[in-house]
Amino acid sequence: MNIDSHAQTNTSPSAPPGRDNSLLIVDDDAPLRNRLTRAMEKRGFAVTALETVEDGLAAARGAPPAYAILDLRLTDGSGLDIVSALRAARPESRIIMLTGYGNIATAVAAVKAGAVDYLPKPADADAITAALLDHDEALPPPPRNPMTADRVRWEHIQRVYEQCDRNVSETARRLRMHRRTLQRILAKHAPRG
Repeated sequence: MNIDSHAQTNTSPSAPPGRDNSLLIVDDDAPLRNRLTRAMEKRGFAVTALETVEDGLAAARGAPPAYAILDLRLTDGSGLDIVSALRAARPESRIIMLTGYGNIATAVAAVKAGAVDYLPKPADADAITAALLDHDEALPPPPRNPMTADRVRWEHIQRVYEQCDRNVSETARRLRMHRRTLQRILAKHAPRG
């Protein structure tokens, strides 16, 4: 994650003064978590940084923060569990999901659980801060580099595959595709862009 690449300048977004700027960060990657903590503290947030789903759930229930940055996949479970706990404890909390395993299916799951945005790693601190503080935009701005048609197709296949509980036969049936063809597609890495 390219957290420290942007030094805070007058144009860098920062937490609004005079408001509750409590921020929960849950990520099991210690170097990343530490860099992100420092970067967000520089931007005016009062950060609590934790490593596990268990600790994140305890923090969400004990002192629910105004903001949260959660990793999707943690060593002891899913960050989506923390999203649900935060939504129950503090419905107005602004939650961002981060993950290195980005695809449309996980983005949809994160938003359905209550996250306000989903950012794939690497994401810089300015982008994360902007996502946390953006209350006005109904839709994000158009991407600078939209996905290619091959990538869109791959994302759609991954989403259906996840919805079918990773069952290849059922996914192939729903996509009206031969099972072996689907297995070859699933065995390949995602297309670039």
